[in-house]
Amino acid sequence: MSDDAVASLSGVSRTYGGIAVLDSVTLDVGPGVTAVVGPNGSGKSTMLGLLAGAAEPTTGTVSVTDPSGPKPVGYLPQRVPFRDGFTARETLAFYARLVDADPDAALERVGLSDAAERPVEALSGGMRRLLGIAQATVGTPPLVVLDEPTSGLDPGMRERAFRTATRAATDGTAVVLSSHDLKLVDDHADGVVLLAGGQVAAAGSRGDLLDNYDVASVDELYRAVVGESVAADASPAVHVTGVSDR
Repeated sequence: MSDDAVASLSGVSRTYGGIAVLDSVTLDVGPGVTAVVGPNGSGKSTMLGLLAGAAEPTTGTVSVTDPSGPKPVGYLPQRVPFRDGFTARETLAFYARLVDADPDAALERVGLSDAAERPVEALSGGMRRLLGIAQATVGTPPLVVLDEPTSGLDPGMRERAFRTATRAATDGTAVVLSSHDLKLVDDHADGVVLLAGGQVAAAGSRGDLLDNYDVASVDELYRAVVGESVAADASPAVHVTGVSDR
């Protein structure tokens, strides 16, 4: 792990049913916003789950700075596991108590103060994603991992959710998120990791990558690194039930 890294993967592979989803990935994640992009089935969700500690690597190691802290990692999976029957405040208060944090302050940070007394099941999809971001960031963990925080949202709510997520990258915090919205990645990400076939095809600061590949946007970078055919049709080459969406 480099001196300024908040988390790292070293020689990490992950297989499901004998199928390699990640293959020999080595990567340092530093402070700021790092966007992980790639076609469906390239290993994005698997990489984020490994960083969050939600899964173990088949081989290799995953390291996080100060893993013994009160909340070393905040994690928002693709499917938000909130239980119905509780309000937004009650839901967040459960997580906030674990790290001695203020749930109302967390709701205010993501713009949900007015919805604090609404039952979770009455929240819109966008509001549930914002509540998920609040849950992941409560307690100010040094590493925040967000798997598709803008998935299924309309353009306005995607922008709001992405902006809210990236706001957490302050005071040395690393925010790692996956996204298919390359325009939002262009607007907000400090670093970009491009995955293809379970391997890191390119990684670095957004500016350096654009310069190195002589392109003007992350969309052009994606096409240059991953390929025009995959960029146009980002379906996995091999479909494995329960694995190809990873």
